[in-house]
Amino acid sequence: MPAAVDNSAPPALELRGVHKWFGTVHANDGVSLTVPAGTIHGIVGENGAGKSTAMSVVYGYYRADAGEVAVHGRRARIAGPEDALRLGIGMVHQHFKLVEPFSVLENVVLGAEGGQLLGPGLAAARAALERLARGFGLEVDPDAPVETLPVGLRQRVEILKALHRGAEILILDEPTGVLTPQEADHLFRILRALRDRGKTVVLITHKLREVAALADNVTVMRRGRVAANLRTAETTPAGLAELMIGRPVLPRVEKAPARPGATVLAVEDLEVRGGGARRVRGVSFAVRAGEIVGIAGVAGNGQSELLEALAGIVGVDSGRILFKGADITRQPFAAKARRRMGMAHAPEDRQRTGLVGSFTAAENAILGRHDRPAWTGPLLTKRGAIHDDARRMMAEYDVRPRDPLLPAQSFSGGNQQKIVLAREIDADPDLLLVGQPTRGVDVGAVEFIHRRLIELRGAGKAILLVSVELEEIMALADRILVMFEGRIAGAVDGNAATERELGLMMAGGRAAAGAARVSGNKTLPNPENN
Repeated sequence: MPAAVDNSAPPALELRGVHKWFGTVHANDGVSLTVPAGTIHGIVGENGAGKSTAMSVVYGYYRADAGEVAVHGRRARIAGPEDALRLGIGMVHQHFKLVEPFSVLENVVLGAEGGQLLGPGLAAARAALERLARGFGLEVDPDAPVETLPVGLRQRVEILKALHRGAEILILDEPTGVLTPQEADHLFRILRALRDRGKTVVLITHKLREVAALADNVTVMRRGRVAANLRTAETTPAGLAELMIGRPVLPRVEKAPARPGATVLAVEDLEVRGGGARRVRGVSFAVRAGEIVGIAGVAGNGQSELLEALAGIVGVDSGRILFKGADITRQPFAAKARRRMGMAHAPEDRQRTGLVGSFTAAENAILGRHDRPAWTGPLLTKRGAIHDDARRMMAEYDVRPRDPLLPAQSFSGGNQQKIVLAREIDADPDLLLVGQPTRGVDVGAVEFIHRRLIELRGAGKAILLVSVELEEIMALADRILVMFEGRIAGAVDGNAATERELGLMMAGGRAAAGAARVSGNKTLPNPENN
C-alpha cells in the first residue's frame, strides 16, 4: 500500500502561472498545477501540448518567461539543472542522456565524482548503487558498459543517477515509450516502490492506461494550457482522452476486410548477422498488396535487423528478398534503389535513423528523396517548393508547431514521429516498412496514424508493421507473425489472435493448435526446425 499522504505538508512541487515562449510559439500559457508530496502525479496531453516544456522549466533546462516554481512550499530560483538537483529534483528524459562507452558506475558518478580522487567516489557510488538496487528493484551490473545494455536497463541507470544525487522529486518523460510490456511492468513496480518510500514521482505520458494504473492525480494539458487537474480515481481513459484533444476518440480501429492482391514482398530463408551473432534466422514470409502483416515479439528478437535488411540498411548473409518480383537481395546502393522502386521505411528509432535533428522540418521532409525534380533544379534546390510541400505535409499530419524552418530536434517526440511518417507515406509507396509507428505518440495522434495506415491498405498498398504494442498489432494487422530468437515462432490470423496466444509464442512457446500457419502464398516453416 502507498504511504499515507500528509495533507498538512506543503506540496512537493507547484507551478504558478508559468509562461514560456519559443519565438512566436506560446508553449506554456499560464500553467498552474500542484503535486502533493509522496504521490505519483500524471501529466497527459497531445504532442506539443507543453507537458515536457513545463517540466523542463522545473528542471532548469528552460527559464520561464513569467510565473514561478515552488518546491516544498518555497519559491525556487532554478537557473539550470544544477539548481534543480540541489533542490532534490531529478529528471529522466525520453531520450536518455548517457555516455554509452562508459560503464553504469561511471555514468552514475559523472559530474558528481566526489573530489579530485576518483577511487573513493567510485567506491561510495558502488555501495550506494547496491542499496538503491535492494531498496527499489533497480538491479543492474555497475561495471557493464551502457552501450551493451537493453533500453530498459539504460532507463534504470538514468533513475539511479537521479537517486544517487539525492532526488526526492523524480520527473519521468514518456518513460515507457521505448520499453517492452515486461520492462514497463517492472518500471511500474519501481515507481510504486519510490512512492511508497516517500518519493514524489511526476509521470509525463501519452498512455492513459498507465495513468489509470499508477497515478494518484492527473493534470491534463491542451495547447499549452492546463485543461483540468483531477484525482485519477474520478477519471476514465476515455474522459481523459476527450479532455486532451477536445473531442471523443474512437475506442478501436475501424477497418473493412482485407482484399489482398499480388505479392509485393517475398522473403525466403533470410539470414542476417549483427554484432557477431545471427539476428535473423531462416525467416520466410510474404506481404501482399492491400494487407497489413504485423510482426510481434519482445524487442531484441531480430525484428529491428529484419526491417533494416529489407530497407537495404544492412546486408544479408543468405536467403533472398524479392520486391515486386525482382530479386533485390544484393542490390548496389540498396536503400536508395529500393526507395526509387517504391519502398518506404519509417524506422523504429526516429532520433537515430529517422531524422537529422539539426536539419529543419522541411529538410527532414525530403530526406532521402531530395533529388526529386520537384525539389532539385540543375544547380540549386527549389527551396520554395520544398517549404510549400513541408507545410502541406505538416498540415495534413497536424505537426505542431507548423513551422517548416524549425529544427527537428525542437519538436516533441510525437511530432518528430509525424514528420517521419508524413515523409514516407507522402511518397505513395507500394510497400511501407514501419517500425513502432506510435511510440511516444499521444492518443489523438495514434488514432490518426492508425487511420492513415488503414487508408494505405485500402488503397492497395502493402504494409509490414513491427510493434511491441500487442494491442496495436492486433488492431491493425490482417496476419500476425511472431518472432522469437530471430525466427518466426508462429503465425496467426489477425482477426482471431489473442494476447495469450501471442504472448506464448513471444516467450518461445508453440503456436496454438489450429492457428493459421500460412503467410501470404508461402507456407511458414515449422518453428521447431528453424
